[in-house]
Amino acid sequence: MLRDAIRSLAEAKIAPYAAAVDEEARFPQEALDALVASDLHAVHVPEEYGGAGADALATVIVIEEVARACVSSSLIPAVNKLGSLPVILSGSEELKKKYLAPLAKGDGMFSYCLSEPDAGSDAAGMKTKAVRDGDFWILNGVKRWITNAGVSDYYTVMAVTDPSKRSKGISAFVVEKSDPGVSFGAPEKKLGIKGSPTREVYFDNVRIPADRMIGEEGTGFATAMATLDHTRITIAAQALGVAQGAFDYAKGYVQERKQFGKPIADFQGIQFMLADMAMKIEAARQLTYAAAAKSERGDSDLTFQGAAAKCFASDVAMEVTTDAVQLLGGYGYTRDYPVERMMRDAKITQIYEGTNQVQRIVMARNLP
Repeated sequence: MLRDAIRSLAEAKIAPYAAAVDEEARFPQEALDALVASDLHAVHVPEEYGGAGADALATVIVIEEVARACVSSSLIPAVNKLGSLPVILSGSEELKKKYLAPLAKGDGMFSYCLSEPDAGSDAAGMKTKAVRDGDFWILNGVKRWITNAGVSDYYTVMAVTDPSKRSKGISAFVVEKSDPGVSFGAPEKKLGIKGSPTREVYFDNVRIPADRMIGEEGTGFATAMATLDHTRITIAAQALGVAQGAFDYAKGYVQERKQFGKPIADFQGIQFMLADMAMKIEAARQLTYAAAAKSERGDSDLTFQGAAAKCFASDVAMEVTTDAVQLLGGYGYTRDYPVERMMRDAKITQIYEGTNQVQRIVMARNLP
């Protein structure tokens, strides 16, 4: 029922704008409005803070179905979870009430500020600093590759509070877009997910109350990593959705396209491509859903399973969308058809929230 409801919404209210959102590189406001109206923009927020209280698997299905229509739009529910999960995992009760309630209502989106110009895969090498000043912290630094930056009202920011302790000297804070000293760089000009703004976020003597720290001082990096264990599965869900969308379109196309007097779907070479695509999508789905169940239970092997789901599903997405372009031939290479956009959008799933090379490191360190 959940899948049917979201698919209907995505096909009616999100898919019709996907090409224009990509072409114009503009935020998918129609998708945000539709998701908020249906209470699907941040389904993971617990019921006690006004949210839908969806479990990890339900959240995955929402993101998957939105990504099937428009990957840029799927970053609304995905990044709302990424940005707010540190508050859910480690925040005080006061912090949860203050920030999860407006998120659940649709009054503000959440973003996640971990990466920096010189701290990507080596996130612990960050330079953004937070210095204590009485009952306040003063933040200075720059974050890069921040999804939905400038649109989101709230930002979970990792900053160094004790440079002598490396990862154990990093703390997490909630910063608001309206805080004096917060500003944004120009939107990045990207290969795909053009509807989701990616910008630098600058902190210039940003003074925030001490109670905006998430958890204890020095626990920020541990919170950041614990968050990614859960949210990598939402990237797997995006990958799964875009792969399914490309497969569905290509499958319909080959049944209609005729060459040599019959539909090209009748040729074994085409059939084998479709069979491989369907098989790999189904394998990715099973791995992703199993990882989501582990996320919900907090299983001890979540780190491995989340990395595996993200890595495998995103590799499948790249392969399937590339094959979809091939199946459409010359038409697949044009913007008149959606599969070239899907191929461009799929690529980022192999890169963000930890490159697939980093996922393999994570898996190797956490072998079951």
